[in-house]
Amino acid sequence: MWTRGRLAAKVREGKEEAGAKFADYFDFAEPFTELPSHRVLAMLRGEKEEVLDLVLEPEEATEGPSSYEQIIARRFGIADRGRPADKWLGDTVRWAWRTRVLVHLGIDIRLRLRTAAEDEAVNVFAANLRDLLLAAPAGTRATLGLDPGFRTGVKVAVVDATGKVVATDVIYPHVPANKWDEALAKLARLAKQHAVELVAIGNGTASRETDKLAADLIARHPELNLTKVMVSEAGASVYSASSYASQELPDMDVSLRGAVSIARRLQDPLAELVKIDPKSIGVGQYQHDLSEVKLSRSLDAVVEDCVNGVGVDVNTASVPLLARVSGISAGLAENIVAHRDQNGPFTSRSELKKVARLGPKAYEQCAGFLRIRGGVDPLDASSVHPEAYPVVRRMVKTTGQEVASLIGNTGVLRSLRPAEFVDDTFGLPTVTDILKELEKPGRDPRPAFRTATFKEGVEKISDLSAGMVLEGVVTNVAAFGAFVDVGVHQDGLVHVSAMSKTFVKDPRDVVKPGDIVKVKVLDVDLPRKRIALTLRLDDEAAPQGQRGGGTRPPQQRQGGGQQRQSGDQQRQGGGRRGRGGADRGGRQAPAPADGAMADALRRAGLLDPKKR
Repeated sequence: MWTRGRLAAKVREGKEEAGAKFADYFDFAEPFTELPSHRVLAMLRGEKEEVLDLVLEPEEATEGPSSYEQIIARRFGIADRGRPADKWLGDTVRWAWRTRVLVHLGIDIRLRLRTAAEDEAVNVFAANLRDLLLAAPAGTRATLGLDPGFRTGVKVAVVDATGKVVATDVIYPHVPANKWDEALAKLARLAKQHAVELVAIGNGTASRETDKLAADLIARHPELNLTKVMVSEAGASVYSASSYASQELPDMDVSLRGAVSIARRLQDPLAELVKIDPKSIGVGQYQHDLSEVKLSRSLDAVVEDCVNGVGVDVNTASVPLLARVSGISAGLAENIVAHRDQNGPFTSRSELKKVARLGPKAYEQCAGFLRIRGGVDPLDASSVHPEAYPVVRRMVKTTGQEVASLIGNTGVLRSLRPAEFVDDTFGLPTVTDILKELEKPGRDPRPAFRTATFKEGVEKISDLSAGMVLEGVVTNVAAFGAFVDVGVHQDGLVHVSAMSKTFVKDPRDVVKPGDIVKVKVLDVDLPRKRIALTLRLDDEAAPQGQRGGGTRPPQQRQGGGQQRQSGDQQRQGGGRRGRGGADRGGRQAPAPADGAMADALRRAGLLDPKKR
């Protein structure tokens, strides 16, 4: 049944309008083995919201007994041989199949579909979270954070190079106050007073209007040499109201804390995002339909892995960041910060042993991930574990150089033979890793910082038109494609089939969250707020007035569009040919037989002229 059956969906009577977001599944069927995770979760959500009826079809309907009934009959030697009881036995087989066997198989297959879909969705969420946490940091540069708003004003926070808050304010440049010039004057004064280099703008409500404000500020005050960057504000409100934010910024209004978080995210995304529950960051697909325990366990592991991979400066790290380091609990992280506040900065890793409750085992686990810059021992600023320091000392003895001069000396380090330093404790792979680390000590695995430039005059979805080429930022990657922010408050979708001229199995092989990409608008569906994009800039856009653009086969189409403000990715994939073949409720089904798209596909041999 798993290999021959399919999952079918139909809209419930009278639910067409209320369930428009599930229009792709109003008349839909696809084999179990071909269903991607996002479609399974979308249909299950549609069923849960009482919009769709789902049916597990064991095989194509045929006249007479099904093949499964025949298998059961053969197993028990039942056949119609003209005997008086043969009809009764045949009816019993049919009854057993439909009321017992099929029911149990249906439960098993539903569980199998849901489990596989959940696992895939959790993996997608974890991969996206990893990319977001490892996004390029702007570094130690004074930053002005803007949390946009209309009636309540734009919240402003200035943080210095270390992330310390040095000024806050609220400006009202937009409707209804319209104090544009006054707002510009305040921002210019703050930027000049605190030597601001970057302007971080939250991407929520009023973000494009606030982006214009920042652009005007840069144009009027070129001497400030400012750079503006749009920053995801997902989870900023969660941080603002959190207990940690209350401890970190006790005397600050809750509304202003969001601006602080936005500014710090630009400086160091990892250090700031660890303060927020990973589930609130909003880079998953159908996250509210997933197992809470399974999702939390996976995301926590990703956060810890990212923190350990980048390393943590023990003299500047916050409690939430330290708590994500291997071997350090939340209580121990608080003890480290308390010890630092009372006794001043740590000057060596060995001083960590003086922290209350930090025993030998915890020290062994965490020491290699904690960095001490400008300390007594240069190795404390690297990822070399203290246990491996004797190996480095032997290298120093062999070369006749000091540790400080050996670090970063590529020529000398590459002249050393790793095998000569192998002993009973440290094997060849470990020694090789030590040499690589000494070449580039404390290297950051994150990419270099870059910014995207949104097209002038494109501020809302109605400003888009097919054929436009835009620059955007990848905000999320799902199994079916990638969402791209092109500056219209509605992310567009680049379907996996529109990412490359060659077959793409996993969208993450092409893009990841935070990437800056050039995209072409294929189609805009205003009623459903869906934007279809392509990375192949030579693709032909849909003619005006024709639904369904692009050059990819219709059975692979996915509607575009992701509402950025929602924490959950309410993308409803779809577009496989439904059983009825009808184009219902705006569903992106195959183009009609006389459509230009259909003609092009027939010429390419991708559409059977006899099929709808």
